[in-house]
Amino acid sequence: MRSTVVPRGSGDLRATVHQPTSDYLVPGLVFVYGSGCGSIEEWDDWPQWISECGVAVLVHDKPGCGQSPGDWRTQSFADRATEALAAAEVLRGFHGVDRDRIGLLGLSQGGWVSLLAAETAPEAIDRVVTISGPGVSMAEQERMRIASWLHRDGVTAEDHAEGMAWVDERTSRLRAGEPAVQVIDAQRHYADKPWYEIATQATATQARMEFFARSMDVDPAELLPALACPVLAVFGGDDDSVPIAASVARIAAALPDVERQRHGIAVFPGADHFLFTGEPHPGTARRDQIAAGFLPMLTAFLNR
Repeated sequence: MRSTVVPRGSGDLRATVHQPTSDYLVPGLVFVYGSGCGSIEEWDDWPQWISECGVAVLVHDKPGCGQSPGDWRTQSFADRATEALAAAEVLRGFHGVDRDRIGLLGLSQGGWVSLLAAETAPEAIDRVVTISGPGVSMAEQERMRIASWLHRDGVTAEDHAEGMAWVDERTSRLRAGEPAVQVIDAQRHYADKPWYEIATQATATQARMEFFARSMDVDPAELLPALACPVLAVFGGDDDSVPIAASVARIAAALPDVERQRHGIAVFPGADHFLFTGEPHPGTARRDQIAAGFLPMLTAFLNR
């Protein structure tokens, strides 16, 4: 593992690169974190696992996370995409990395960001992998998540309807340009409701509400047709945060049909949002709980 930085206007972001031992140039892959704060450490052993697939992996702090300056809450998806492209350029310069085979791996929200980056700079990105990256907009995905979790927690039909009514009103008000601080004030009137915590997870503060509003309508169906690189989109069958059936259908319909360009979509039964098939268990290696077939599939996709 080697330390480096991703240069940004708000200050350099701490980064590390994991490279496999190889006598040949290897492809590179930049990890793009999901929602919330994200530091290098929060990737746990994923960089090492993916590096063992025969690829150099770069991971970095999000702004304001780990040991890096800035504030991710002030960003948009476009800002995050620019950041991912800057990280790709850093990895491109590493000895032993094939500069013509640099890709992105986006986890959850990072899927939207990775697709946007590849659409923005097609010459810079050779392929994209998304793990639990929704095929719908953030507004649509968040609505589905809230409805699913309210049902999971046994919220009454009346409370469920009230919570979803607020979710729709909130989205409409933000689309209309209402300041987030005003929407937050209106939202707080429901603080004693049983649906409140679930329905406000992504919009609990003014900064989070503003982040949501900036990128909630970025739609993969509009980005995918313009891509010039292959895409591998994978999902866990037990993920209750992403509309899997809708995502698979939307991605399959939107992927460009380019000669010799091979895409992939896979749903792993029994796997969760992070592709694990079980909770951490003493004596069981966490790597062994990754959905069977995912790492071989990824290896083949990255090294072809």
